[in-house]
Amino acid sequence: MPAAALMPIDPSADNPFTEALGQREHALEGSLRPRALTEFVGQREVVENLRLALAAARGRGEPLDHVLLSGLPGLGKTTLAHLIATESGATLHEASAPTLQRAADLAGLLTRLERGDVFFIDEVHRLAPAVEEYLYAAMEDFRLDILIDQGPGARSVRIDLPRFTLVGATTREGLLSAPFRGRFGIHERLEPYDVDDLGQILKRSASLLKVGLDPDAARFLAERSRGTPRVANRFLRRVRDLAQVEAGNHIRLEVAQEGLRRAGVDAQGLTRVDRQLLTALARAGGVALGLKSLCAAVGEDERTLEDVYEPHLLREGLLVKTSQGRRLTARGQAVVDPDGHQRAGQDARPDAQGRLPL
Repeated sequence: MPAAALMPIDPSADNPFTEALGQREHALEGSLRPRALTEFVGQREVVENLRLALAAARGRGEPLDHVLLSGLPGLGKTTLAHLIATESGATLHEASAPTLQRAADLAGLLTRLERGDVFFIDEVHRLAPAVEEYLYAAMEDFRLDILIDQGPGARSVRIDLPRFTLVGATTREGLLSAPFRGRFGIHERLEPYDVDDLGQILKRSASLLKVGLDPDAARFLAERSRGTPRVANRFLRRVRDLAQVEAGNHIRLEVAQEGLRRAGVDAQGLTRVDRQLLTALARAGGVALGLKSLCAAVGEDERTLEDVYEPHLLREGLLVKTSQGRRLTARGQAVVDPDGHQRAGQDARPDAQGRLPL
């Protein structure tokens, strides 16, 4: 592997992840995170596997092996990275892959680590190839080879690194190269949460936010949260504002319903963009639409549609992805045109194999 040229790190580089959340939203989201693995709700197998691995590493007096966390946005990958550091008694260092454009950006971070520290890279599938290759030796041999100067007088200097734990989070594990993926000793995939787990999360968050929350209101919000704690907590914060101003700081069912209506979430839990997607497909008259066409129709970028909106619509059986593009299902057509659904009668029912008609 070629050595990397040492260049100064640009401290003003933007962090798209933090910018997207917004500073206030990011701080609020952080305040609702569990502080220990015992407080983490859901993902039981993942949590148990991590607890076992952490206990074994402590017993051997070694840092935890490198961890790869995959799954849809908002399922708790960042939270688990923080908890891994907390349970290890280690310092957490965070970076977003798009900000690591050069090998020197990575070198500046790695040389600050101490033994046992946790280095968390969000959106790790977006690492530049040169940076990813540079990370191989750091993960496997805990060393860096830095190229000083250029041309005939160039020389390489090796820097030994303390043993650390790299935690990578990705929404697209398939985009990771096989050599890179193979260097993670622990692979865990997070799945969407069920309504009961989301209800527990909302109850805890409401307590932290000091707002009353009735059980039926919690379930109403949970059922429309796309199996995602981040969405559930975002709904709760918006509904809390309404409750604080108009309902004595107590969220009853009718307050939750009105809060989501004002947020543009309909009875099926669909947002404005969801409805625009389904409408664009309905207007295509059964013709499959490509991703770029849908992006143009709703005014969103490809990554946002694929990572944020499509997974929920696919799980709900409202659209399907084919080799020609996206198509609306009978159930999706029923959402766009309820009267047509009534006339269609049984068309939207799944068959014996659970498949919906197109």
